[in-house]
Amino acid sequence: MAGVSLKCGDCGALLKSVEEAQEHAELTSHSNFSESTEAVLNLVCSACGKPCRSKTETDLHTKRTGHTEFVDKTEEATKPINLEAPKVPMDVDEPTSSGGQPEGSAEEMVAPEVDAKLLEELEGMGFPKARATRALHFSGNTSLEAAVNWVVEHEKDPDVDEMPLVPANTKLEAPKPALTPEEVKQKAAELRERARKKKEEEERRMEREREKERIRVGKELLEAKRIEEDNERKRIMALRKAEKEEERRAREKIRQKLEEDKAERRRKLGLPPEDPATSKPAAPAPVEEKKSSLPIRPATKAEQMRECLRSLKQAHKDDDAKVKRAFQTLLTYIGNVAKTPSEEKFRKIRLSNQTFQDRVGALEGGIRFLELCGFEKIEAGEFLFLAREKVEMSVLNSAGSELNSAINNPFFGVL
Repeated sequence: MAGVSLKCGDCGALLKSVEEAQEHAELTSHSNFSESTEAVLNLVCSACGKPCRSKTETDLHTKRTGHTEFVDKTEEATKPINLEAPKVPMDVDEPTSSGGQPEGSAEEMVAPEVDAKLLEELEGMGFPKARATRALHFSGNTSLEAAVNWVVEHEKDPDVDEMPLVPANTKLEAPKPALTPEEVKQKAAELRERARKKKEEEERRMEREREKERIRVGKELLEAKRIEEDNERKRIMALRKAEKEEERRAREKIRQKLEEDKAERRRKLGLPPEDPATSKPAAPAPVEEKKSSLPIRPATKAEQMRECLRSLKQAHKDDDAKVKRAFQTLLTYIGNVAKTPSEEKFRKIRLSNQTFQDRVGALEGGIRFLELCGFEKIEAGEFLFLAREKVEMSVLNSAGSELNSAINNPFFGVL
């Protein structure tokens, strides 16, 4: 079968004629051509009549225009390719048509005429001559901006860098006046200004979003800090209230002791007892009656711990160093469990340990205090053990607060 096209061996492009192959070689410097039986596609858009030579071109045309119907006229345009160079007529007069063209001769195709100033400006912007010519031709040869827009829209076309060809007798319509250099600069400045304003607006929008996010995160942090400060303030107030109550009770016991000593001295001196009418009145009876009328509330664990520590100090009030060492040892045990509750060595105490016995075990109320914290005797009373699931941080914190109060309050358990 005779060849119907020429195929470029370098890029695979199919060409209809020797003239197209020569133009392709001039534009691309490709020189490896061979005859092929594969016909050059001729798909014509039904809507606008644009011819497309490949499936890629039809896809691009559909993407840009939305036209989806194409008529395959490949067979109509397919004819055996003539590899002979066209003969130049010598002296033989050939019959001509009414238009002056020799009958049967192919219509001469030439590059279209475009505005020279616009072409020069596009080349100055870095576009190849073929692309610039093609842009001016298909954009109507009207303005630089239209040509640039056409290049942007068609930059992925496979033939964007091929020189367009039109019949030689096609006359180019008079182009509209090209923009002056000042107008070109003004247009470029306007485009840059629009792009700058759009970018600034986007940056402002993003900054507003970031500011909103910063404000939201800041509010959350402030709220968390406020809650933490409120809890800490409540804890400190409760601790101070307990300390003041302890001091009040200690002062009351001291006052009563002084009154008893005074009465004893008067008795030894043979003086009559002090007239109760002149003595300081006791606390108002109605208050006591009101207190006694209130329902009896069971002692909390913190109160039980405080009473346990008070009993320990009362039992050994003659040895303050021993009492203080016991309090500090208990605080160490409780602190170790609170810091690392998963460590079993901090939750298990051998009762027969001599150091433990000297510091805590032998003192009245020492083991009782640990039992209030959750410790239990195991293995026939050989160990004190606090099970991991029974560790309560609130109980340990209360125990620590009571121990700190007992250590730092000089009036704790005085009487």
